[in-house]
Amino acid sequence: MHWFVDLLTGHSIAHAVLVLSGVIALGIAIGHIRFFGITLGIAGVLFSGLLFGHFGLTISQEVLEFCREFGLILFVFTIGMHVGPSFFASFRKQGLKLNLLAASIVFLGVAVAVALYYIADLPLSVTVGLLSGAVTNTPGLGAAQQALREGLPDLTNTGELSGMAYAVAYPFGIIGIILTMLLIRAVAKVNLTTESDSFNREQAPHTDKPINYNIEVTNQRLVGQQIRRLAGLVHGEFVISRMLRGEKVMAASADTVLQLGDILHVVCTKENADKLAIVVGDPTAVDVRSVKSHYTVRKILITHKDAVGKTIGELDLINRYGTTITRVLRAGVELVAHGGVELNFGDQVTVVGDESSLKKVAAELGDSVKQLNLPNILPIFIGILLGVIVGSIPFTIPGVPAPVKLGLAGGPLLVAILLSKIGKIGPVIWYLPQSANLVMREIGITLFLACVGIKSGGKFVETLLVGDGLYWMLLAALITLVPLLVVGFAARYLFRLNYLSLCGLLAGSMTDPPALSFSHQMTGSDAPAFTYASVYALVMFLRILTAQALVLLLV
Repeated sequence: MHWFVDLLTGHSIAHAVLVLSGVIALGIAIGHIRFFGITLGIAGVLFSGLLFGHFGLTISQEVLEFCREFGLILFVFTIGMHVGPSFFASFRKQGLKLNLLAASIVFLGVAVAVALYYIADLPLSVTVGLLSGAVTNTPGLGAAQQALREGLPDLTNTGELSGMAYAVAYPFGIIGIILTMLLIRAVAKVNLTTESDSFNREQAPHTDKPINYNIEVTNQRLVGQQIRRLAGLVHGEFVISRMLRGEKVMAASADTVLQLGDILHVVCTKENADKLAIVVGDPTAVDVRSVKSHYTVRKILITHKDAVGKTIGELDLINRYGTTITRVLRAGVELVAHGGVELNFGDQVTVVGDESSLKKVAAELGDSVKQLNLPNILPIFIGILLGVIVGSIPFTIPGVPAPVKLGLAGGPLLVAILLSKIGKIGPVIWYLPQSANLVMREIGITLFLACVGIKSGGKFVETLLVGDGLYWMLLAALITLVPLLVVGFAARYLFRLNYLSLCGLLAGSMTDPPALSFSHQMTGSDAPAFTYASVYALVMFLRILTAQALVLLLV
């Protein structure tokens, strides 16, 4: 049994793997346990790490630091790849107001932390740990710890102190968000049914899901005109997939000359359907799709690298193959396939044409499920490489004593957002399958949390029960509650924000999935997720940067 004792107490690679695997496995199990209807989720790994560290089951410092930093990089990079395509779009319309409110919560929380730093005379490492734990933001802790190591290289326990402060503050970070939701609901006397109806009405005008529309040409002025003429008369996005002339179904290219009585099968939004009716003629009950013809419909995946980045107009499938792309399904959202739509890797397009032509189109566009699901390893590590380089670039800011760096958290996050938005550079496609993204993300965050817990576990219990742990917990509660209550009530009473959107805003401003889950259960609606998603990217970015900025300003 000596080998087993050596395995548990030594400092071999096998020992490190054993400890990390045990921490993560136990932590995930703890995360599934319900406390008053709430679960810790992935944060259970942190407390499992604290338990292992408390009983002396640790790993070597070098391995610990490598696993922690690499886990952090994997997590933030995959987060960036996930939110990148919608990051800039989140600032439009209602999203701008929501993001400003979320940013206010972030900056107000930093202000409270700075005030406590001076008033309570806290160590800087404790301050940033309390800030990250109080807002339940793990990447922010990673960014702050890196900045601490660079700003205070002579102090060896900065990471340990910040990790303990984070662990002490984290539980109330979750509870505080939920308490704020419940308090606003009680004070504002919220009726969930009314709020849900109001939310649906607000969203209705923005619904632009494509519909099928059949319209007969009755406008005499269009007779003899080419179909391309309609684009100048109807200012909106639509696609004519095919048309019925007499008893014959035929393709509808831009050069097709219109005749009286032609029935056009159009894919467009409801708003543009009404515009077409004014210009073209009367809607008809005749469905062109029901008329027997050699035309069929096929859904094709965009997986060929030569098709990625091209617009539907550039492909010119109607003239080359006699086929028409009518819809584009992207990330669960259907788009009208007008000529200006740029195709991304993984898009699913609906194509109309004869069978032989559709086979040629499928070969050109790729249509490979295997290729879609294949993890593209090269772009991942090129992206991480670029992220580390960008994160290491020093930026000099007037008035700040030390150069600012994005670090190992901010650099990969920024690069991932930009690359996923660009989509393709030359032959390299910046696409990561959702399944691969989730796996890498979970591996990254569990590694990071496990290492933070192990490092902080040795003195956690002593700090909590004998030291300043309870005092830190009280201070962290202020960092959690003050921004949420101030901005939450302001959003409700000054900006008249729907309560369902408000719940998503509060959860998103803390990047807190457990709080989002609670809001879903409480409201019985998925509406909070819309707001959560719209603010998540900006908040995550700000949390990471402000954590570092706080260290650089106060060091």
